[in-house]
Amino acid sequence: MGEESFLACNEEPFKEQPLKVVDADATPLSAVAEAFEQLSRLIESGERCLRLSTFGSACSLVSILFGCLGFAFKFAELEYVSKVNDLIEASKEYDTLQSILDNDVKNNTVQHKGSHSRNLRRVRLGLDLIRALFEQFLVTKDGSLRDAATTAYGQVCAPFHNWAIRRAVGAGMYTLPTRDQLISRLNETDYSVQKEMRRYIDASSPIIRYIDDLYISRNISLDW
Repeated sequence: MGEESFLACNEEPFKEQPLKVVDADATPLSAVAEAFEQLSRLIESGERCLRLSTFGSACSLVSILFGCLGFAFKFAELEYVSKVNDLIEASKEYDTLQSILDNDVKNNTVQHKGSHSRNLRRVRLGLDLIRALFEQFLVTKDGSLRDAATTAYGQVCAPFHNWAIRRAVGAGMYTLPTRDQLISRLNETDYSVQKEMRRYIDASSPIIRYIDDLYISRNISLDW
């Protein structure tokens, strides 16, 4: 999706993009997977502009996944939830993800602490952290959640954290639940957890790329 697509939002009437109600019997993980599949379908159908309210609704479901990981990811949960809440509140004023970026670009506040663009960047990192964790969880031979989480954190978040935070996270990894405990907390089975994790991986990847492209198309680097 090129720069022209991302800059054309103001030229088109905004469409409603409500998420379909997830089955009441859905597990937390399957609810997240379903929500992100809906977002992914919107993008793949050619939607140029993703509504901030729709995006925020889907992202709010992910917080429970951080909670299931316990103390080790408490830092990520707290930061993620606060940033998602900011975007949900911002959706009362801004229609799309593009509009918050454009406003911050105009005011030269993209990387300012507390800006919506910075918070969107942090939410994107949270989504990617869960994606990477699930990928590692599925390929780790002995099913070690600690190994999977350590690798995922190193890939996604560690480059943006200072030494003190990295050290605290490293120590917290020893408090992670076991593989079986995580599956139980997610209310899944050994079979279903793999299926639902794969659904989230496949659905979230294009969303993450979409967000990255919003920054890149505005000549904003991703190294922060």
